[in-house]
Amino acid sequence: MAYTDRDGGEHRVDLCDAAAVPFEGCRPVRSFPSWKGQRNYPGLWWAATLGRHVGYESWLERDHAMLLDFDQQVTAFASQPMWLFWTSGGRRRSHAPDWFARKADGTGLVVDCRPLNRIRPRDAEAFAATERACRAIGWEFRLAGAPDGVLLANVRWLAGYRHPRHLVGAVADRLLGVFGRERALRDGVERVGDPIAILPVLFHLLWSGRLAADLSVLLGEYTMVRRVETA
Repeated sequence: MAYTDRDGGEHRVDLCDAAAVPFEGCRPVRSFPSWKGQRNYPGLWWAATLGRHVGYESWLERDHAMLLDFDQQVTAFASQPMWLFWTSGGRRRSHAPDWFARKADGTGLVVDCRPLNRIRPRDAEAFAATERACRAIGWEFRLAGAPDGVLLANVRWLAGYRHPRHLVGAVADRLLGVFGRERALRDGVERVGDPIAILPVLFHLLWSGRLAADLSVLLGEYTMVRRVETA
C-alpha cells in the first residue's frame, strides 16, 4: 500500500503493517479535478465528524460521505487515502478505494462507491482484490451502490442541522427530558416551546444520535422520537 500522511510525507507499507496506519488522517492520493462537460460531479463535503471538508468525485460518493458522517460508529473518515497494489495475469494493478473510515472499536471500514449496474469486469477485479486485502487485516469492505431513497432523504434533511451552532444547550436538555419517554415529534416539540426555535435543535440531536427515530419512513410531525440512553 502507498499513502500520504497529513504532513505530506509519502510512505509505502506491506499489507501486514497497514492495520497500524491511521488512514483516517491521511491526504487523498488522488486529486478531484473538474472540467467542462464531465459526467461526474466532484466537490467538498463539510464533515461534522471531522470539523472540516473532505473531497468526493461523484454525488454517489457524496451521499456515502454523508452517511459515514451520520454513522455514530464512525469516529473519523478520509477520501481516497491509499493506493492498493496487486498483480493480476502478470500485470501490476492499483486501486484507490473511495473512503476509509475508522470505527469506534478501532477497526477499519473501506468503502467503494459504484452503481451496481455500472460495474465493469476490471472494476469487479479491483473490488474483489480490495475485499481480500481488507479481510486479511481485519477490516470491513463495503461495495456501496445507491442508498435507500427514504433513508437518504431523511439523513440529507438532518444533515442541514449537523453544524454545532444548532446545539442550544438549554433547549437540548429540555428536549432530552421530554423525549425520555417516546412520543410523537410534534407533541414533544410543542411541550418545549416555539417549533421555529426548537426544531433545529431537535434535528441536530437526531443527527448526532442523542435522539433516535425510525428513518426507514419519512420524518414528519407524527414520527415517534426517543432519547438514546448512554452508558
